[in-house]
Amino acid sequence: MPGGRKRPAPFLAFSSFARSLIFSAAAGTPGQDNMPRPPSKRAKPAGPSKDEDRSSSESEEESFSNSESDAEDGEELQTVQADFAFFDPKPSDFHGVRLLLKTYLDSKPWDLTGFVDLILAQTTVGTVVKLADEEEEEEEGQGTGGEKTSAGGNNDDDLFGLISVLNLGRYAEHRCIKDLKEYLLAVCSDKDTKRQLKSLLEEKASSVGLLVCRRFVNFPYELVPKLYDALFDEVSWATEDEPTQELQDSFRFKHYLLLVRMLERKTPAKHKAKNSKDDDDEPIIYPKLEDEIFNELSSWSFTFPIRSEQSPQQEMKNYKEMGLVMAVKAEAIPKFRKKLEALVSEQ
Repeated sequence: MPGGRKRPAPFLAFSSFARSLIFSAAAGTPGQDNMPRPPSKRAKPAGPSKDEDRSSSESEEESFSNSESDAEDGEELQTVQADFAFFDPKPSDFHGVRLLLKTYLDSKPWDLTGFVDLILAQTTVGTVVKLADEEEEEEEGQGTGGEKTSAGGNNDDDLFGLISVLNLGRYAEHRCIKDLKEYLLAVCSDKDTKRQLKSLLEEKASSVGLLVCRRFVNFPYELVPKLYDALFDEVSWATEDEPTQELQDSFRFKHYLLLVRMLERKTPAKHKAKNSKDDDDEPIIYPKLEDEIFNELSSWSFTFPIRSEQSPQQEMKNYKEMGLVMAVKAEAIPKFRKKLEALVSEQ
């Protein structure tokens, strides 16, 4: 794939308040350094980052609704150097991936296990992010017959993020995808939007990719563009490298469907002075910085209430957590990648 893209113009859609929340959450906890790919991945090595190690049991989208802050409990963060790496998903990642996806459909009972299995089975397109040293130790502990040790598979803390895209037509008969479609249609209240959603879920499903990106709050934000680069590069390669024409065609997406979360202000913000620098009255905050770009580029989107919302942190008491569904045309992805890279590089 081409290397050394020109730096695009800065993306200015984010307010200073939204950026401060995003980057303080990401930088206030672990992550970083080079992100090498094993030989099975044809991706560029990630650039260096620097961080600390304090694992969180919450995904980034849940972090802003946590009931206790580090400032309140008085704990000090320990900062250590850590090397992160991208890897193909594999069965021993089951528990870590399941933890990241546990609230994907809010509190709805559904076939989460089946959904995790689909993500882990699709190794040519999809990435999990771990501490490099832990992955190496796990591989060293495998027997000569290729059996995997249970140590790596049961350690949820060694998996910091995942990204994948599943063809909704290819997996249409799986229980988890049926549950997902049922959920999305149930939470969509606008008739016109539901009609468009239903079209993507049914007659156009074979060209629709469900894009799933989940990561813990301690995931280094500098690596987010590289995570998406890895995914979209693999999608492109799969259209040529998959063993059958049918599989190659299953990655020729025309649309991407995303289910994420955002924070919406409960009441209108109080009027503030014209020159005031107090930005804590943003109407919408995106816990995952890239989701605002996706929303900007989306063909359509809708929001819905989250039932399992937790008690917010003090600074987020005026916000409520909302679900956000977006449809993005595949042709908009190059623009998305440039905007995301610009946003992160300007920090």
